Amino acid sequence: VQLQASGGGLVQAGGSLRLSCAASGRAISTYAMGWFRQPPGEEREFVAAISRSGGWTVYEDSVKGRFTISRDNAKNTVYLEMNSLKPEDTAVYYCAADTYRFYGSSNPSGYDYWGQGTQVTVSS
Repeated sequence: VQLQASGGGLVQAGGSLRLSCAASGRAISTYAMGWFRQPPGEEREFVAAISRSGGWTVYEDSVKGRFTISRDNAKNTVYLEMNSLKPEDTAVYYCAADTYRFYGSSNPSGYDYWGQGTQVTVSS
């Protein structure tokens, strides 16, 4: 499966963005999906994950209540709605697909396929 992340950009603190991850080559319904991010000079970190069916989600503590992960299997796309953005959310955001787990994981090593990343910059 190939993943294409989009929707990043420059936004002021308190603003919103919606990231999309479009899949091609295989039905996305066969994968648990995750979003990760890599701030400048730091390691890649977990943001959110969603099960194959979309009925289960999990979030990193700092984004709970502000970010929402969702999926539309008919459109072969996963989304990350980001509200109340903060400067510390600035990072390259990546989507990823997990072949083996139904529920997804917060561990990046559990994912088999990665998109190319989309830059999110939040100004103060």
